[in-house]
Amino acid sequence: MLWSLKKIWYRVFQFVLTTAMYLMPWRQPELLTGPGSIKKLPEFIKSKGVHNVLIVTDSVLRKLGLLDSFFAACDAAGLKGVVYDGVEPNPSIENIEAARKLYVDSKCDGIVAFGGGSAMDCAKAAGARVVKPHQSIAQMGGTLRVLKKLPPLFAVPTTAGTGSETTIAAVVTDRATHHKYAVQDLCLIPHYAVLDPELTVGLPPHVTSTTGMDALTHAVEAYTNLFAPKSTDKLAEDAVRLIFENLENVYRDGSDLNARHNMQLAAFYGGAAFTRACVGYVHGVAHTLGGLYGTPHGLANAVILPYVMEDFSSAVYKKLARLADIVGIDGKDDAEKAKAFLQEIRRMNRDMNIPDKFDFIQEKDIPQMIVWAMKEANPIYPVPVLWHEPEFRALIDRIRTK
Repeated sequence: MLWSLKKIWYRVFQFVLTTAMYLMPWRQPELLTGPGSIKKLPEFIKSKGVHNVLIVTDSVLRKLGLLDSFFAACDAAGLKGVVYDGVEPNPSIENIEAARKLYVDSKCDGIVAFGGGSAMDCAKAAGARVVKPHQSIAQMGGTLRVLKKLPPLFAVPTTAGTGSETTIAAVVTDRATHHKYAVQDLCLIPHYAVLDPELTVGLPPHVTSTTGMDALTHAVEAYTNLFAPKSTDKLAEDAVRLIFENLENVYRDGSDLNARHNMQLAAFYGGAAFTRACVGYVHGVAHTLGGLYGTPHGLANAVILPYVMEDFSSAVYKKLARLADIVGIDGKDDAEKAKAFLQEIRRMNRDMNIPDKFDFIQEKDIPQMIVWAMKEANPIYPVPVLWHEPEFRALIDRIRTK
């Protein structure tokens, strides 16, 4: 009886929230796109009245020299900047606080996030801490708890997956508890984004594949959720089409700039879709794997996505069948098309050396995983089928090898 009442409350909450979203001041980042566009960024930054930036990135990208052309363009344009390159794969509160301190100490007036989703999440959260110095990241966890304009934020993705350059979310990890959670607020949407395919050419194949499947997860979860505005359907459809057309090509040939650019667009569209329509239980469980075991987010999503959609069963057949039509997958009815679509996702994973299960999930951690996943997902995610503890347990049992 209690669970039945909770489900009613969740649906009412979701309907009210998604209805209220129509009244919110949504925006998308202003874009610089195309090969070599990173070299135009410093002058672009100065044109926005910003003269001293905090550059948030990670040490690997810096050592690889991926920022060298940007640094050279900054020198030519006379743009000042300081670099924080301590971002971890799952950015921690310590990362965020170190970046915030450097911003304040250096008297910066803008932030450049350079890297994958981790760098952008760290930059967003650091910006939130800059404008709310008396509120901790933990206190901002959840939805609409920042509510203050961030410094000008320029997002430069070097992967094609997270879509963080257009989303309201910053995902952070508490090292002390291993809890991974999201700070979500419209003010976290970057003001500007640079989609330069040249920055993604050197990505290793396994990063290309898992970040690409991350983008697919964003699009599919947004598309199958309830109460989403119609505008997000088109974004999700375009993202899925671009991923099916380009991901495996760019996995095999990383130098294909056209395919790289298409994957950047797919990630952008997927991010824009789930920013309005939300993600779902794939993300709820994936975040627990990132917090407990450091599992890369794209890898976790890639493995979990087909399992969750299979468990949703007939509730998602119509939507998945429509996606199947878009990517040219046939079937005699919606159920057959939907199942074939999910089998194609499994085939893509297999051919890109993404595993079907995880061998590191420990039995003792499963109760905590369920608690965290439920706390994140319910009532905020308008998933097609609401789950309680037994369903989460069944999913986790399916994704782990015993």
